[in-house]
Amino acid sequence: MNIQERIAALRQMMRAHKIDAYIIPSADNHQSEYVGEHFKCRAFLSGFTGSAGDIIVTQTSAGLWSDARYFLQAESQLENTGITLYKMGEPNVPTMEDFLTNALPMHGVLGFDGRVIAMQKGQNLAKTLASKQIDMQHTHDFIDTIWSERPPLSKEPAFSLDEKYTGESTHAKLTRIRLAMKEVGATTHIISSLDDICWILNMRGNDIEYSPLILSYLIIRENCVDLFIDEEKLDSHAKETLTKCNFTFHPYNNIYKVVKTFTDMETILIDPQKTNYAIYKSISENVKIIEKQNPSILFKAIKNEIELQNIKNAHIQDGVAVTKFMYWLKTTIGKEKITECSATKKLESFRRNSKSYLGQSFSPICGYKEHAAIVHYCATPETDKVLEPVGLFLTDTGGNYYEGSTDITRTHVLGALTNEERLHFTAVAKSNLNLANARFLYGCSGYNLDILARQPLWALGLDYKHGTGHGVGYLLSIHEGPASLRWQLPPDGMPQVLESGMVLTNEPALYVSDSHGVRTENEMIVRADKTNTYGQFLYFETITYVPIDLDGINPSLMNQDEKNLLNNYHKLVYSTIAPYLSKDEKAWLQTYTKEI
Repeated sequence: MNIQERIAALRQMMRAHKIDAYIIPSADNHQSEYVGEHFKCRAFLSGFTGSAGDIIVTQTSAGLWSDARYFLQAESQLENTGITLYKMGEPNVPTMEDFLTNALPMHGVLGFDGRVIAMQKGQNLAKTLASKQIDMQHTHDFIDTIWSERPPLSKEPAFSLDEKYTGESTHAKLTRIRLAMKEVGATTHIISSLDDICWILNMRGNDIEYSPLILSYLIIRENCVDLFIDEEKLDSHAKETLTKCNFTFHPYNNIYKVVKTFTDMETILIDPQKTNYAIYKSISENVKIIEKQNPSILFKAIKNEIELQNIKNAHIQDGVAVTKFMYWLKTTIGKEKITECSATKKLESFRRNSKSYLGQSFSPICGYKEHAAIVHYCATPETDKVLEPVGLFLTDTGGNYYEGSTDITRTHVLGALTNEERLHFTAVAKSNLNLANARFLYGCSGYNLDILARQPLWALGLDYKHGTGHGVGYLLSIHEGPASLRWQLPPDGMPQVLESGMVLTNEPALYVSDSHGVRTENEMIVRADKTNTYGQFLYFETITYVPIDLDGINPSLMNQDEKNLLNNYHKLVYSTIAPYLSKDEKAWLQTYTKEI
């Protein structure tokens, strides 16, 4: 079936069940950003493969809502499908709630699979549509019927992480969580988010490409834990370790049966953003529910010193790989055929030389010239451009290592640049260095600091339509909450305070449609600095060790302080990476980290 036929089949099922509008989100049963093949229902129905974007289908229209990262990709992939792109955040673009309010008739019916809709989203829809007395039916997985060759749930085995990597036992983590439960008066805590569960279990898996997570649910009680998982994924060592912590194992989908058995003697702690609507609706109305963020979200975001040292080691391994790739690219371009796809494979081949390497941490974004202006571009055999010794080539890639995950973007100069390209490259480098040099008081969030990165671009009347930075998990989700670096306030108006031990990216950028894109991304640890009468000061420690291509820098556009920041960063790169390079690579690195 093509896209139009799939939408027609969905509409036929909607008519059979008297449903006026149907929602297909991008999430899985756990509100994951990236999902396994079984859960790619939105991509199946629409052909749009980005990680963020929800669809609403009625009998007369179909629309996809996505953010600025995917505008160009969505426009291309939705062409001739009959699906309208609604660019979230743009002027005069209705939200999904506004669209449904206008599209649904009085006493209309809204359908969706409640397992892939967040509890909070379902609650908000109910409130928004209450005036129209809409019937919300959350038990319909219509895509499962239409998708005749739907991939099964993953059967990939899980693996344990030793405490030499995690720095804390499962027992200790459970103790901290139970204390947090007690503080809010909860006797029971449901956890659906996969990164939280894997962090607690000190385990990882392969159920989602790039994200080393395990399909599972967790119910933590005062003296025991229920784990809902395909038990065949666990080896005897994992079972023995968890059994010592009083775990009981249940089939993966039995979570919906067990939550129905909760009584009014229990008080349930649930994160409404991380728990699906079907679980919420399965709990008796007589049971008291406390809606708060999972305690583990903040716990795992603040890395302990063992984790931080491991993460720095991962970045050294990654820095060696990316620096070797940069050397190869700069010395090979124009001498042999290189394409976006072949360059991507070559970069991963350097990473594979590390014994700790487990695989890529996200789908590589490697775009040449105008493709680099597509924020989340993914090269395919149909779009694969040949690299020439001219212009800019952007590589946003990362690796998963036992010691942690990496996320790095470098924009490589392949040859002659225009004055505009050099201006943009230099401005983005200044933005990155400016943020990395921040000193700030405890209590600040990314909302306070984002302007440090954007100011060099705003001074030129330029900007980029995505956040400046996100948290990074320890061999978990490459995009990890709760902290971020962005100038817009979150929907609840409460940005997360930056804590010592958090790991964040620093990735200012600039995109010129149909021309070029520039992004420079490093990872940083939030570190405690001096404390005085003004309070606790903090700073960023940059832990990505790869040169910023000096061929793109126009020194005349930088003041002395900015030059010093770049020179100091390059001294760090050279001293860290040079010992692992060949004689020729080391000589090259010395040139590309020289003072300006």
